[in-house]
Amino acid sequence: MATAFKYIISKRLDPLFAACIGIAAAASRISREERAQGRSGGASETWSVLRRRWGVAFGH
Repeated sequence: MATAFKYIISKRLDPLFAACIGIAAAASRISREERAQGRSGGASETWSVLRRRWGVAFGH
């Protein structure tokens, strides 16, 4: 039986890695949704929508 690894990168870097993956996935989804609605979906628009959704979700 093979031993399972405890961490992907390291104990301290795994949460940062997960946050980066999550933010990239959210940005990709927002960009795809913006293009489907006929908007430009540029990087600046994607980040502004991401910041707005973050504020709605977390009350900032």
